[in-house]
Amino acid sequence: MTDATHTLTTGGPDPGLDERLGKELDAFNREASGSAPEEFTVRVEDAAGNLVAGLSGWTWGDRAGIAMVWVREDSRRDGWGGRLLAAAEAEAAARGCRSITVSSFTFQAPAFYARHGYEETARVPGFPGGHEDVHFLKALPAA
Repeated sequence: MTDATHTLTTGGPDPGLDERLGKELDAFNREASGSAPEEFTVRVEDAAGNLVAGLSGWTWGDRAGIAMVWVREDSRRDGWGGRLLAAAEAEAAARGCRSITVSSFTFQAPAFYARHGYEETARVPGFPGGHEDVHFLKALPAA
């Protein structure tokens, strides 16, 4: 779609666009709220330096969010998921957060989050295979 001065295109992944959008939205959010999200990560490596598990998240004001969690298949019953959550929650609390949010598709780990004290707040249906996106919230203790 174009007009005399603009071109609209649709394409595949665009890391440069993602980076620019992130910067623009951070600036907008900072202007509107007085602050912008700050990212954090939690990483587990084995003795050889191979990634065993990881978590990425963010804090913004008194709220934290978990964006991604992954545990290597051969380590999924070793308790690393719970340790990742505990570390993320401790980091969020240290940054002054009072709650943390996460979502998980029904084919991923909603029961895992519920076992760790996360309360379901919403479900969004309509994903492939009849799955839902389950949203959770957990209150954090004061640091």
